[in-house]
Amino acid sequence: MNRILAIIPARGGSKRLPRKNVLPLAGKPLIQWTIDAAKAVASIDTVMVSTDCSEIANISQQCGAEVPYLRSAELSSDTASSIDVVLDVIRHYESKGRIFDSILLLQPTSPLRASEDIEKAIALMADKNANGVVSVTECEHSPLWCNTLPDDLGMDNFIPEELTARRSQDLPTYYRLNGAVYLVKKEIVVRDSSLFPQQHSFALVMDNNHSVDIDNELDFKLAEMIKASKQG
Repeated sequence: MNRILAIIPARGGSKRLPRKNVLPLAGKPLIQWTIDAAKAVASIDTVMVSTDCSEIANISQQCGAEVPYLRSAELSSDTASSIDVVLDVIRHYESKGRIFDSILLLQPTSPLRASEDIEKAIALMADKNANGVVSVTECEHSPLWCNTLPDDLGMDNFIPEELTARRSQDLPTYYRLNGAVYLVKKEIVVRDSSLFPQQHSFALVMDNNHSVDIDNELDFKLAEMIKASKQG
């Protein structure tokens, strides 16, 4: 039996897009999209939100997520990491006698992630007997076309000569982390203080349209546009 605890981290402070976790996206508060996706997955035992904000907590509880406590100020600062938050949640539940086998971190800033994506991650973990499954998406542009620039902005040798004659479709496919799904065995999370196992972890490849990570207003507008196109 694989008991899964889904953790949705959502602090109240956001400098680039104030109150982003509760902003209305296609008729729902942003965080509700992630709560709804998680609660639609039958194999998840518990869906909880870790937050320092009473507004987020109230909305999350109305949407059916557990909010057993408000996160401390220390764990809500700009310097606090996701793993610190996750370990805090694990300690809280274990202090109440609630033990889980796997931790599923779902960022609320990935509202286009579907319940099917989560189900695929859980199935992949079981099929591979993996230590972890981390979601990725295909890079929109090949990193082989990227480079740093000197102070004078000169572009000599910006792209290696052997690549200049190659078409973009002939280049290898690269993938990037999209931040939507981190599914890891609890014992690995605690032992290594990590959500990205370095051994025996596998990629959940997600569609670009499911992979928008909202960090600013432009990201939010893109997510709105994609949501509208699906509903239309």
